[in-house]
This record gives sequence, C-alpha cells and structure tokens, in this order.
Amino acid sequence: MKKLINYFLTFLIFTQFLIFPAYAARDTNSFDGNIFPIYAGNGSLVPPQSTIEDSIKSDRTSVIVYYLDDSASSKEFAPVVSGLKLLWTSSIDLIPLTIDELQGRSIDSKKDPAYYWHGKIPQIVVLNGQGEIVLDEEGQVSIEKINKAISKASGLNPPDFDISIKSFNEYNSDASKDGYNDPR
Repeated sequence: MKKLINYFLTFLIFTQFLIFPAYAARDTNSFDGNIFPIYAGNGSLVPPQSTIEDSIKSDRTSVIVYYLDDSASSKEFAPVVSGLKLLWTSSIDLIPLTIDELQGRSIDSKKDPAYYWHGKIPQIVVLNGQGEIVLDEEGQVSIEKINKAISKASGLNPPDFDISIKSFNEYNSDASKDGYNDPR
C-alpha cells in the first residue's frame, strides 16, 4: 500500500509539470524573473553599479530607469535600456531601479531616487553631472531621444553607430551595434 501511494504521488508531481508548464511572456503583466536577462539579454544591469548621489558627487551623467519586473511595458522597454549600456558603456551611470522600494517612501532630497519618480512605468530620467534634469519622460521613449539627452547632459558626442533591437522569439531580444565591427 505504501508503494502504491508513493507511485501515485510521484505520478501527480510529474503530471503537474506537464499540465501546468511555466511560461514567460513579454506582453503580460506576469512575473517571469528579472526582465533584463530574460527580455534584453543583459543581466549585468541590475543591481545598478552606481547611485544618484555617487553620480552627482562624481559629476557624471545619470540615466535613471524606473521599471517593474512584472510589467509588460517595462519588459518591452528592457532592450532599449540594454542598448543604452551598449552605446554609452562606462561614459554614463545607468541606474535601473525597480519601483517596489520607492512606493510609499518619504522623499529626503534630490539624491533620493523617489524624488524623480512620477508613479508610472517605465520612466526614464537623464540628469547632468550637477543633478539637473535634462530628460524626464514616461512610456516607450525612443533610444534616439534618450541619446540626444545623454549627449546634451554629458557634453559627449553620440556614438557613431546605431543600435538594433533584434527579437529571437516571442520574448527574447538583444541589442546589437550596427556598423560596429570590433569584438566585444
């Protein structure tokens, strides 16, 4: 009898995975994990390597991206964020922040990430080295518009190559440099 129960439980466990498979989808508000490795092919974006406060102290351009891992619009925007990292490498401080920690917080100063967030996602904010806002927009902002703001904030010329977002299937995308032949 004990063996029969064990066989039955084993059967239930294996059939559960066949009946209820796990799915990830870019166009749903489901939690699939961190969006940057899944939908943009770049897991190195989180956690951010810098803070707003550190960027301002170092007189560096900050690009803050507010997102949620379970937001379809954030999933759609993730390859653009990855493309910014590819284009500007270490010339800017790219700071992707999930809004989970920002909700319901009191705001202390302009160095606090909650100061710039409007309550919608995705949102992108470009600050120059003095902490002044150069771009502050919500939604699917074009990479060209963001590049112009970064160029204005940093005083650097935009890169001389473009970024293409290539989709491999219904949920994987990768940002790649067009006209750039040097190996990474």
